[in-house]
Amino acid sequence: MQEPIDWDDAYSNFAYIPDGYGYPAKWLAQATNFREEMDRMGLLKLDLSYGEHPRSRFDLFMPWSRLRGLAVFVHGGYWMEDFDKSAWSHLARGAVSHGFAVVVPSYALCPDVRVCDITVQVGLAIARAANEIAGPIHLAGHSAGGHLVARMVSSTSPLPQAVRQRIRKTVPISALADLRPLMKTEMNETLHLDAVEARLESPALLEPQEGIDVTAWVGALERPEFVRQNALLANVWSGFDCRVDAVEEPGKHHADIIDGLMEPEHPLTRRLLCI
Repeated sequence: MQEPIDWDDAYSNFAYIPDGYGYPAKWLAQATNFREEMDRMGLLKLDLSYGEHPRSRFDLFMPWSRLRGLAVFVHGGYWMEDFDKSAWSHLARGAVSHGFAVVVPSYALCPDVRVCDITVQVGLAIARAANEIAGPIHLAGHSAGGHLVARMVSSTSPLPQAVRQRIRKTVPISALADLRPLMKTEMNETLHLDAVEARLESPALLEPQEGIDVTAWVGALERPEFVRQNALLANVWSGFDCRVDAVEEPGKHHADIIDGLMEPEHPLTRRLLCI
């Protein structure tokens, strides 16, 4: 008989990464330096509101050259960790160098809200940003943020249809595509997922929007559960009328898989921007 799965261990990332718990401070320092750089060039707009909640704010980074469109990065943290937009600014570097404005939103966290509420908030943030920036829209998100951008292009997306039609590429990075196993973790004491919400919020259990273009991206060194979920999303959605593929980036784990977004010519950046 197969041993029962330890779901808390399956979703424990930093414990299996060398100096894993040091990454948040590293991200914050990189993000602060990038904001200061962009502010000196007059290319930064901070704390733009998209809703009434105190965390319903996003930062907008304008490109160094002619505007080509909008890219959005949605951060992770299991919808509950105390991250916000200020820790991820540096991930806009690759896209702004190619002429894309980049929005990095914060959102309210569990248990103050539910996961389904966060999905709606991210939809509001993207819609507000789309009113600010013309052109095609490209979405990326990491971990729980990967879940959220996948939700934006599912059949039950909260986005207005006019905004959905502008989306050219979506890259869920290390995404949580099936939320049902999370009900068996200790973190569900904070998330309060039940069977109905877990099913309705799982991209892998929903139909994708017709005609979308999605690349599910994960690090080959990530926890097996994240590799499995990445393949699951690509496998299920490939059965519909859309373009879907999956990438396992060699040598990358859950904390450094997003680093490619800092590099203009990295395959992750190029795939996101369709260049």
